[in-house]
Amino acid sequence: MNSTAASRTLIIAFVALIAAVPLLQCIVELRRGETPGVLRVFRERPTRASLAAFERSLEDASVIAKTLRPWMQAGQFFALGDGGAKVHVGRNGWLFYTPSVNAITQRPQPRDSTPRDAISAVVAFRDALKARGVRLIVVPVPNKESVYPQWLSYHSKPPMRIINPETRAFFDGCTAADVEVVDLFARYREISRIPYYLRQDTHWSPHGIDVAARAVAERIGLRGNAQSATRAASVTTHGDLVRMLQSPVLESHLAPEQIETTQVPGTSSDTASVLVLGDSFSRIFQTEEPHDSGFIAHLARHLGQPVASLVSDGGASTLVRQELFRRAQLLKNAKVVVWEFTERDLRLGTDGWQIVPLPPVVPQSSR
Repeated sequence: MNSTAASRTLIIAFVALIAAVPLLQCIVELRRGETPGVLRVFRERPTRASLAAFERSLEDASVIAKTLRPWMQAGQFFALGDGGAKVHVGRNGWLFYTPSVNAITQRPQPRDSTPRDAISAVVAFRDALKARGVRLIVVPVPNKESVYPQWLSYHSKPPMRIINPETRAFFDGCTAADVEVVDLFARYREISRIPYYLRQDTHWSPHGIDVAARAVAERIGLRGNAQSATRAASVTTHGDLVRMLQSPVLESHLAPEQIETTQVPGTSSDTASVLVLGDSFSRIFQTEEPHDSGFIAHLARHLGQPVASLVSDGGASTLVRQELFRRAQLLKNAKVVVWEFTERDLRLGTDGWQIVPLPPVVPQSSR
């Protein structure tokens, strides 16, 4: 075969391969009794937004993509150490959340929040609570890579101080404004044979939870008399970072983590004097398997009294305070508010760091 014929053959094969994908998709959709998705582009006037949405819809509906993507992701993961857009593959089986890593390693974008934004919101919230005789304690939870950079890269060493300058600026601003902050970064720099974080998850381990709960209870300093009954529990699961890979093939080849926890039932009360506002770090093991084993339960155990809570996954910077405005009853008996949020929210918090007013005071007659 001469070079011209070979070139034509390759071109024909390439074009046929490209054409086969939408053709197969149309056949599948017609057999389902559906209108081929490719025709949806003609139903409305094209704009940049509509064309982008159309492209996403084609990708989401693609039979070929759904069939091949899990295998391609598995191949990239095992052969190249590539976890895609959300997962950074570290050393020795450690996985990290890519946006969180980027918040430490990359320059901020114009749309990102700043430490000054966070400090302004914290101070405004502190002052509003103080006017009602309520004390605020702020608990920034370190990013996983802030605690274990050595498992992120061969070139990193265990941290000697807070890595992220934005986080240091936040701590400095809180100190200058006389805001109470629990420094978990310092606690997690203490050498421990038990990891403070889960290998396959963005969140802290049961050990990390217990250390944090003890530190916060010590700062609160209000010891009750309740003796909490505890019992051992365990859960075997893939972490959220494995689930973010969205590849059943990968999940079937990655061993789940065996996690040993301690349950502390009966530690929640909406009328408690201590109220926790938090995100998924306050939710993990608390309202999901094995339940009553999270930060809220263990804070109550160390305090010796029940704790009230309000949790918004990914929304501790602003959304949880907006929800508090709608649930004024949680502040009726509150003497201390513990505000937990993850370090990356200093830059990437959902809806930024808005100034949110407190809910109206509940009339005395309704208490």
